Amino acid sequence: TARGNFVAVITDGTAVLAQGNIGPLAGKPVMEGKACLFKKFADIDVFDLELNVSSPQQFCDVVAALEPTFGGVNLEDIRAPQCFEIERELRKRLSIPVFHDDQHGTAIISGAALLSAVDVAGKKLSELNIVISGAGAAAIACADFYVTLGATHHRITMVDSVGVVHDHRDEGMNEYKRRYARPDDGRRTLADALAGADMLLGLSVGGLVSPDMVRSMANRPIVFALANPDPEIGYEEAKAVRADVIVATGRSDFPNQVNNVLGFPFVFRGALDVRAKTISEEMKTQAAYALAALAREPVPDSVAMAYGAESFRFGPDYLIPKPFDPRVLFWVAPAVAKAAMASGVAQIEIDLDEYRDRLRRRMGGVQYSIMRRIVQRA
Repeated sequence: TARGNFVAVITDGTAVLAQGNIGPLAGKPVMEGKACLFKKFADIDVFDLELNVSSPQQFCDVVAALEPTFGGVNLEDIRAPQCFEIERELRKRLSIPVFHDDQHGTAIISGAALLSAVDVAGKKLSELNIVISGAGAAAIACADFYVTLGATHHRITMVDSVGVVHDHRDEGMNEYKRRYARPDDGRRTLADALAGADMLLGLSVGGLVSPDMVRSMANRPIVFALANPDPEIGYEEAKAVRADVIVATGRSDFPNQVNNVLGFPFVFRGALDVRAKTISEEMKTQAAYALAALAREPVPDSVAMAYGAESFRFGPDYLIPKPFDPRVLFWVAPAVAKAAMASGVAQIEIDLDEYRDRLRRRMGGVQYSIMRRIVQRA
């Protein structure tokens, strides 16, 4: 049935990007935009659902009742900590993939960029001293995912609007932040935390990081300033401070855009095509590894032309593929499908070579089919 290619994008409008708690109706244009991205990048049909609910329990009851309609659920723009509770409850109750993109999409794409950045910087992920500005859904999910990729838990310092998250602090704490409460060593501010740090992951507000803070970081620092639409520190501003800094932002007008569209369409594509019951950690990590591996491949001239550039080459200004690189689908979706089969959450087995060919036919249409016949005939 159509369920096998049908995803629900669901929100309560409590944490819409750059808008905050504007409610479900005002959040509808964003959800419709998300639906367009699913269709454009992975040919997945979407119905957006904006729920006017009063509690996480009511949210879960509505979504759970709709399970027979959809092959997967993409949760979107739900504030923390309710988003953690909602996803956890729905994953228990539903036998289809449930994916909160603000958490896991950001984690996968920034994780792929981090895998590349540590190679470029000549550092080891396990030895990286990481500072995270922000302690919401995306920040905590990224911290968890970085640990899964190989980062060391006690080397992560989280800083929220109150200050450094440490074990003697009670103000503004919850169970999710407390997992990253570090021993109290007297550091209280973001500036304190960044002195000597190897990496900054910014998931907070624009303009929060000064040039002096970047200057105080370790050699060859990694700065992912991902606040949107204005990063914690601008790309050019950070580069002007020191030549050895590796910078990524959420903006499309500078190199290394960490854009969730590199993840969610292809994660769901792979999950749907093997009828996965959930999205496992293995599926997420393999998506990140696939993106990092693709960044090391030669980039077709057509991609460079689309971005008005002469060429792209793996390095400080090209850590992850560009969103409009058509190869992302053929790298990430099969990697996710393979991981789903390997981790035991897939309900059907597929031939991955045939699957890649099927994806090309699906996205290339008549043009690909004709060229494929010519190649086979030759």
